[in-house]
Amino acid sequence: MENEKKKKGIGQSFLDIIEKLGNKLPDPIVLFMIIAGLILVASWITGMLGVSVENPADGETIEAVNLLSGEGIAMILTEAINNFGAFPPLAMVLVVMIGIGIAEKTGYFEALMKRSLEITPTALILPMVIFVGIISNVAGDAGPVILPPIAAMIFIRLGLNPIGGIFMAYAATNGAFAANFILGMTDALAVGFTEPAAQLVNPDYAGNIAMNYYFIAVSAIFLMIIIYFVAKKISIPRLGKYDGPPVDEEPLTNKEKTALMWTNITAVIFVLIIAAGALLPNGILRNQETGSILQESPLMDSAVLLITVLFFIPGLVFGLLMKNIDGTKGFAKMLGDSMGSMGQYIVLVFFAAQMLAYFDWSNLGPILAVAGSDFLQSINLTGIPLFIGFILVVALINLLIGSASAKWAILAPVFIPMFMFLGYDPAFTQMLYRVGDSVTNPIAPMMPFLPLIIMYAQRYQKDIKLGTVIANLLPYSIALLITWTIFTIVWYLIGLPVGPNGPINLPQ
Repeated sequence: MENEKKKKGIGQSFLDIIEKLGNKLPDPIVLFMIIAGLILVASWITGMLGVSVENPADGETIEAVNLLSGEGIAMILTEAINNFGAFPPLAMVLVVMIGIGIAEKTGYFEALMKRSLEITPTALILPMVIFVGIISNVAGDAGPVILPPIAAMIFIRLGLNPIGGIFMAYAATNGAFAANFILGMTDALAVGFTEPAAQLVNPDYAGNIAMNYYFIAVSAIFLMIIIYFVAKKISIPRLGKYDGPPVDEEPLTNKEKTALMWTNITAVIFVLIIAAGALLPNGILRNQETGSILQESPLMDSAVLLITVLFFIPGLVFGLLMKNIDGTKGFAKMLGDSMGSMGQYIVLVFFAAQMLAYFDWSNLGPILAVAGSDFLQSINLTGIPLFIGFILVVALINLLIGSASAKWAILAPVFIPMFMFLGYDPAFTQMLYRVGDSVTNPIAPMMPFLPLIIMYAQRYQKDIKLGTVIANLLPYSIALLITWTIFTIVWYLIGLPVGPNGPINLPQ
């Protein structure tokens, strides 16, 4: 026993403690109910004490709201259904499951992965999954919904624990959220708050959507390596072997290969049609006024539905070619079965939605964010210690406020001017913020996708609890926080611009 403990090492023993303590927490559904109750109590205490801060964005006072007042209780009762219906990933998850479900039930996913494993060197499969996860944020929030269950099936085919695939994919889609080769909505949202904050100091300042591009593009490769290392050295070994149903190792038949070929051709045709609508001049998926395909365009607004169709069409075609769809009734049953596993998630979402709404209504998030930024200013950090301190503060605030734009709306008017007075360009400050805003996403309890990840994991281990999930995601967050911060400091010391018209220092 002693040798086993030594073999585990301090890191694994620490994660064991985290997992053990976390698993003593109630079921996630009950846990969200408890947290919602604690938020209500905190709102009552802070509201009674008159806790408030000044919003640096507009100078208005943000006051804690007592949700246990008569007005607050009325809002809790009347808005409960709206909170549930407006929960960010709910509709997206259910819609995507239509496409994923038909692709899974007809056997398309299994055949596709079998063929992929036959022709792809094993050493490249996991890096490719991570890379897809990192760049998936260009499609908005679709990545953490779609990729984890696909990664789980890939892990099974590789003889690995599928839960490890879920955790690895979630860490890639969320923990490296600011890294990408493709500019997207997150870049546009960030500069939308950075520019007016910088104009508080320099009214002529003009930002651009690509001003962090060099940094985030190189970061995509760097973080792929980091996430792969954590998966191989910590997460996958920690989870051990999968004791679930054995995977059929029979090779694909010629009929399956032919069906798969024609099925993939239909998928490529669909992608080409979408590409034509997005890339051709006056394409219907472009913003008809600006011509953009990234900002307020039909392409980005319909990304979830397009991805659903991208799964649905090949799944249907494969099922028809293999003749494993038993008429319209069989087809309808496949769609219904794909939703059958979502029941517990839907219940969990109801309580998670109430918790997030209470936190928003109480104003506790903005109050804590402003307090954290005030503290960082009060200790008068400069240079590299300031950068590290800023990243840490943002990473901690991120545990409480899931929305990146909501946090930056509060923090940008504080830190952009402060860094400008110290001689740093707003593009560099924005980059520091985006690093801190990404690294703790995998373990952030306010992240609306965490309940979904728990549900995905429970497909393969019904008794899995929040402690196991956090314990296995924590190494990713710690590794990303440390290595990406070091990477940022090295970038700063070399003096490279973070993007086009995105220098580190303001012109003298």
